Amino acid sequence: MRWQGRRQSTNVEDRRGVTGGEIAVGGGVLGIVIALVLALVFGLNPSTTTVTASTTAEQADEMQRFVGVVLADTEDYWSQQFKSMGKTYQETRLVLYSGTVQTAAGVATSATGPFYSPADQAIFIDLSFYEELKSKYGAGGDAAEAYVIAHEVGHSVQHQLGILDSAMEQSRGQSEEVQNQLSVRTELQADFFAGLVAYYEGKNKWLESGDVEEALNAANAIGDDRLQQQGQGYVVPDSFTHGTSEQRVRWFKLGYETGDFSRSNDAFTLGYDEL
Repeated sequence: MRWQGRRQSTNVEDRRGVTGGEIAVGGGVLGIVIALVLALVFGLNPSTTTVTASTTAEQADEMQRFVGVVLADTEDYWSQQFKSMGKTYQETRLVLYSGTVQTAAGVATSATGPFYSPADQAIFIDLSFYEELKSKYGAGGDAAEAYVIAHEVGHSVQHQLGILDSAMEQSRGQSEEVQNQLSVRTELQADFFAGLVAYYEGKNKWLESGDVEEALNAANAIGDDRLQQQGQGYVVPDSFTHGTSEQRVRWFKLGYETGDFSRSNDAFTLGYDEL
């Protein structure tokens, strides 16, 4: 993706190394002090350790800048889309954390994966998820990482449009199978919304060769059927909550290829078997 030098969102909140009482090792004075302590205790070369700490800090800063640019893209796209509907888009906070994080619903861990919290009106991401996405599921690349952010922003859009509340109301008193189906519809719509953002980025020539394939590979890698097959060796369709790999790919592609927001209700109006 062509993201360097572009506008960064001001809605990225960095809590890495702070939540849960942990202290982040970075550059600056703290990094130098830690480097000297390591040198004294373990006999390490202070200059080498300081360079390593500074390099780590630079990499973290670069990742934060990337996240900020992608979030800014979603802000610009959805602000335009909401304006066309006579509405005002409320920009979403994105919280970076490491290990654990305090939310309005309680403490969440990195095992949860990236998620949107309606109560906080914020997205929470432990960036170690991206390494897992690459190493465990073979879905690396900046476009894959951007897809994850755009998908979670999609849930914020659903919240603002009343879709999440509607899905919650529809699921009340229903069987677990029906509740799961509604969850799948919600997730596939968020994939569609991510595709719309990719369409916007492509129109602005910010996508490079292979970027769409990276995003599609990520959508394919985290389908319920594939994850269940890898994790337990068999698939239980009634327990799906996000959709199959094929469904997730299809809905992202629909958004990317059409750029047609009016198709966003299809996930709720089509029969479940047609998704």
